Amino acid sequence: MKRYLAADFGAGSGRVIVGTPSTEGIQLEEIHRFENNQKMIDGHLRWDFNALFNELKTGLKKAFAKYGDEIESIGVDTWGVDYGLLDEDGKLISTPICYRDDRTKGMLELAFQKLPKEEYFKLAANQFMEINTAFQLLSATVETSPLWRLNKCHPCGVSINDNSNTSPCGVSELQHAEKLLFMPDLFNYFLTGKCYNEFTISSTSQLMNSLTHQWDDVIFERLGLPKHLMQEIIYPGTVIGRLSDELAEEVGGNLNVVAVGSHDTASAVASISDTNNDWAFISSGTWSLMGTPTKEPIISKEALESDFTNEGMTDGRIRFLKNITGLWLIQQLVKEWESEGYKCDYSELVKEAEQSTLSSSFNVDDARFMNPEKMSDAIISYLKENNEELPVTKGDFMRCICTSLAKKYAEVKTQMERCTNKKINKIYIVGGGSRNQLLNKLTAEHTGCEVIRGEVEATAMGNILVQLR
Repeated sequence: MKRYLAADFGAGSGRVIVGTPSTEGIQLEEIHRFENNQKMIDGHLRWDFNALFNELKTGLKKAFAKYGDEIESIGVDTWGVDYGLLDEDGKLISTPICYRDDRTKGMLELAFQKLPKEEYFKLAANQFMEINTAFQLLSATVETSPLWRLNKCHPCGVSINDNSNTSPCGVSELQHAEKLLFMPDLFNYFLTGKCYNEFTISSTSQLMNSLTHQWDDVIFERLGLPKHLMQEIIYPGTVIGRLSDELAEEVGGNLNVVAVGSHDTASAVASISDTNNDWAFISSGTWSLMGTPTKEPIISKEALESDFTNEGMTDGRIRFLKNITGLWLIQQLVKEWESEGYKCDYSELVKEAEQSTLSSSFNVDDARFMNPEKMSDAIISYLKENNEELPVTKGDFMRCICTSLAKKYAEVKTQMERCTNKKINKIYIVGGGSRNQLLNKLTAEHTGCEVIRGEVEATAMGNILVQLR
């Protein structure tokens, strides 16, 4: 019997899941789960890549211990836009910086001075967000960046066979770098030693031409970014290689490493089998990514003004979507409450929210919610400024967030219909947020659509479906 592994790294947690095809479909088994917490290191918010890769190895060990040579392959998917840099010796120069770090403030304005917004959108066709890869790279090239002050560091980090700690090198990262690998590409490299940039994750970077699916010369030249760092773009379904001999011995077996929809939303959407054209999706996790499939990128003036992005799907089509702040709002509230000594049960919080009569709402994409010291204070400050009734109980806060998300979904649905010239009748909600019955109900009420709950582990399901091609 053949089995397949999905390594799904979210911005808050990760899991390794075993998929076993049968006549009844694919049976999913979570074999390893772990947290993914960012750390402040040298003044910047960073991902603990070494810890995450060790968690991946633990998942592999557990899978091989249980199923041995029945394990056929693995696919890795992660969040978008973040990356690691390798030096000429194949060492990771520094621990990757998180997109929520404030180093990119002001980079949009700087970019538009070099490449006007309208012209830029026609090339990359991505939603303009300071967190995008292009602006992360740009931030390391200018003297106004906080990273510039760290430019006296020499290259340092880990090699593919070295698990020592990394340290930051600031702007010299680009001076010493030879290769840029997005987060799933980086995991694949540490698994196989092979360097590629997968299509769906590349499409989130604001560096790829949306029509040619290649790195865009104009973008790199006008922004002054090093194009030589980028790797060959490969498509979902490509077999990257086998585990390195050393790693195979360590984890107890070997398998193929397959490029999947390595942007987690691309894998999540791959789990939806609807062949009609009247549906949208919401991949509901830390972010809510709401969109609909299209054959070609939509680069109209209205798409630009409505802040839509065009990103790759596993079948070569386009995910025409908008990034919306999602369960991050709830996640941060729960952390805050637990730090104050309250034990929070998610299902109980939803029940309390169902009993709340609070009707207040806020713009979930307001900048104050990106990374506040206290999420409750950020929400209250917004509501006060807009003369909205304030939440008192935890149920009130939950109700307020669910209402706010549902209203945002309705707004985006209307914009999406105008841009695509199609009527949306169904919305598939996949991911962890699909379990929030109140949010599903409010989404149906505000959008006027049939809301269909998809797979909670939609990303893992789509990941494995690509491996089965």
